Amino acid sequence: MKIICIGHNYKDHIEEMNAVLPEKPVFFLKPDSSILQTGKDFYLPDFSNDIQYELEIIVKIHRLGKHIDKKFAHRYYSHIGVGIDVTARDLQRDCKEKGLPWEIAKAFDGSAMLSEWIPIEEIEDVNNINFKLMRNGELVQLGNTKNMVFNIDEIIEYVSKFLTLKIGDIIFTGTPKGVGKLEIGDELKAFIEEKELLNIKIK
Repeated sequence: MKIICIGHNYKDHIEEMNAVLPEKPVFFLKPDSSILQTGKDFYLPDFSNDIQYELEIIVKIHRLGKHIDKKFAHRYYSHIGVGIDVTARDLQRDCKEKGLPWEIAKAFDGSAMLSEWIPIEEIEDVNNINFKLMRNGELVQLGNTKNMVFNIDEIIEYVSKFLTLKIGDIIFTGTPKGVGKLEIGDELKAFIEEKELLNIKIK
């Protein structure tokens, strides 16, 4: 399985990162070794001084597909959750300045925090999902999928032009504003609506 991550998909996050609004979805990959399930501890790595959280709605693919038209895309995912795209911001910044790929900043072990899953049938409208991240009891990120630059079905249509989507693949759909640095002792709790789906402690 693979993890496909969409970058720059919320205007408010694009603005806080001083980035440019993309004309097409921007994506990169994480390996399966990056997965950290809810309930596990995350240990801050020693190769970065600026490990940041990015809360995202995640989608689980349950059907093999290639060149999927967006009007059929809803048939290819069965569950929704929340995930945290953990980023070594200092390494990413250095790579960008040098024009280098930046998987080193995004694809390391534990950098794809995954929540429990909600069956798609329990979601009233995938284009109107409220989600939030609490850090030590304080709200740090709040988003709604209606504010995506590219919605879930558009993402699936675009990505499947280049990559065959396989059963078990996971798509991170982008983060809203409010990303920030993690510290030892932090506790992260993530929610869809008021349902807590992710709880991870930082060691």
